[in-house]
Amino acid sequence: MPSRFARSLRLKGQLIAFTILSSAFGLALVDPAAAESVRKECSQKYQAAKAAGTLNGQAWPQFYSQCAAEAKGAAPAATPAAAPGPAPAAPPPAAPTAANPLKPAPAPAAPVAVGNAVFPSAVSAAYANEKPGKARMKTCLDQYNANKATNANGGLKWIQKGGGYYSQCNARLKS
Repeated sequence: MPSRFARSLRLKGQLIAFTILSSAFGLALVDPAAAESVRKECSQKYQAAKAAGTLNGQAWPQFYSQCAAEAKGAAPAATPAAAPGPAPAAPPPAAPTAANPLKPAPAPAAPVAVGNAVFPSAVSAAYANEKPGKARMKTCLDQYNANKATNANGGLKWIQKGGGYYSQCNARLKS
């Protein structure tokens, strides 16, 4: 097992090798704030080009790679001139926005009207030795299938957004 000193030397050697290689190949650690500003700037340019119809079939990934390369090419010239100053105070939080501003927000699902649906009044005795949830489900399913024959489901599907037959039947049997 190597000594602490040997491990320390190996670690220092690896750090020196990384530094030499990164400077030789132009690899530099990217400032997250700078990367975010480049992304925002490119996003604004993309939206403007999209609105003007000047993308020429370019998708966001191609546009962004080109825009980011242009921004990084211009950034090194401006960086040495700027003196590092104290970090500015965080801006006040912006109002929450929709996940995708280009798509309208979906309307909340309205509860489905029961209409003339027929529901069982109690759990069927045939399912007495089942777990309570399974007994309610099977009772509701039996009634739903019986209602299908007489068209007495009130326009409800077994499961649907806003509460289908099963959801409403289960709630009634629980209470």
